[in-house]
Amino acid sequence: MIAGKLGAYAVELSTRPLSDDVLHAAKRCFVDGMAAMICGAVHPPATLMTEALSEELDHGGAQIVPSGRRGPVRTAALINGAAAHAMEVDDIFRDAVYHPGPPVISAVLAASQSAGHDGMMLLRAIIAGYEVSNRVGKAMQPAHYDYWHTTGTIGTIGAAAGCAAAMGLTAEQAKHALANAVTMAAALQQAFATDSMGKPIHAGHAAEAGAMAAMVAKHGVIGAEGMFEGPRGFGYAMSRDVDWDSAVADLESDYTITRMTQKNHTCCGHTFAAIDSMIALASEYQLSAENVASIHIGTYAKGVEICGNRNPQTVYEAKFSLPYAVAAGLVLGRARFAAFSEEKLDDPDIRSVMSRIEFETDADAEAKFPNFRSATVTVETIDGARYEHHSPTRKGDPDNPLSDAELEDKYRELVDPVIGPNAASKLLDECWRLEQVHDVAQLSYARAAAVAQLT
Repeated sequence: MIAGKLGAYAVELSTRPLSDDVLHAAKRCFVDGMAAMICGAVHPPATLMTEALSEELDHGGAQIVPSGRRGPVRTAALINGAAAHAMEVDDIFRDAVYHPGPPVISAVLAASQSAGHDGMMLLRAIIAGYEVSNRVGKAMQPAHYDYWHTTGTIGTIGAAAGCAAAMGLTAEQAKHALANAVTMAAALQQAFATDSMGKPIHAGHAAEAGAMAAMVAKHGVIGAEGMFEGPRGFGYAMSRDVDWDSAVADLESDYTITRMTQKNHTCCGHTFAAIDSMIALASEYQLSAENVASIHIGTYAKGVEICGNRNPQTVYEAKFSLPYAVAAGLVLGRARFAAFSEEKLDDPDIRSVMSRIEFETDADAEAKFPNFRSATVTVETIDGARYEHHSPTRKGDPDNPLSDAELEDKYRELVDPVIGPNAASKLLDECWRLEQVHDVAQLSYARAAAVAQLT
């Protein structure tokens, strides 16, 4: 039942009239998604995966971003999906504790390139992937997030839905694509408990598996009934008390893609509200590493559990360290790429501030999770003053969004160093007018000789 309803909905989005605000929201996701993909492409695991899968490259209708090397749809989706999640800069659907961009955009871009689609069809496929997976992800929470990495699990379903739209599946075929995608959806949170490359691979696998589920469904491969709601299906196996009616409610009127979070910091989103509070306090009261005596952070339990590393030893671990991220916010004034580098990892000022930070679960913040990601930061100075700031949400969340200009600023920071300012400007312009692009295989991320050094 659920696979059939969501499959039919994904296919319908291929032709349904869409409002300007929905299309603009999808473009924002594409701008942010391309930025994440391009900046991650020149780092492991994407670089290593490109080497490992070299026999699968230089043929096929899809492309590795930003090199433009050709590849089959599945291979391009896999490598690009891993790249897009590697640097912790990708978008979030807050209600589902989920990053839809890497699995969905990577899969549907590859499928659309292979099919020779225009930008409008790509936008429709992105919306289909986001809408289906965001709804499923929200229905599966909060219990699903106890053990499972939503981007790898729910992302498989989103990639299948988006590819069903991009590949022109019928409603019946799309039902089977989603049913088979569900049974391939797996990604364990243990993968990001320590320094590893497993977390971004989750996103790549989700993109690849979802694309494959749609490809084979188009050729007649069928899936089992009840894969979402059955007694041994997704809901019972990987969550508790799932309200499946909520996943298919308001399909005709509500678009979750208009309520996305675009990250303002380049680390785990569970640290963001605390970073925002720290930066606000530092700005208002001229706080610095020298005049802060102690910092107390109260936030929701997952923020403490996942980001409780008090002594990160690698850049990756620092991105999942609440004390490191907040200390960097105080010392540097922001928590972007400069904060998460080998150079800053042992910065004496950051490490000194970290030693003065305590954190715990705040009951009010926990009660509002996952619908709101809040934190309260209390600072005591060396002269005895006490200051407190509460962030009820995060900068970048739908109730406090990045403006288009702020999103562009983030894009330029991530993309300019990789493909150069001129190519970055041209691609950004194409992203904002994607419905006018006739062939998405011709998008202007720097291809061929211009980025030969990257591959």
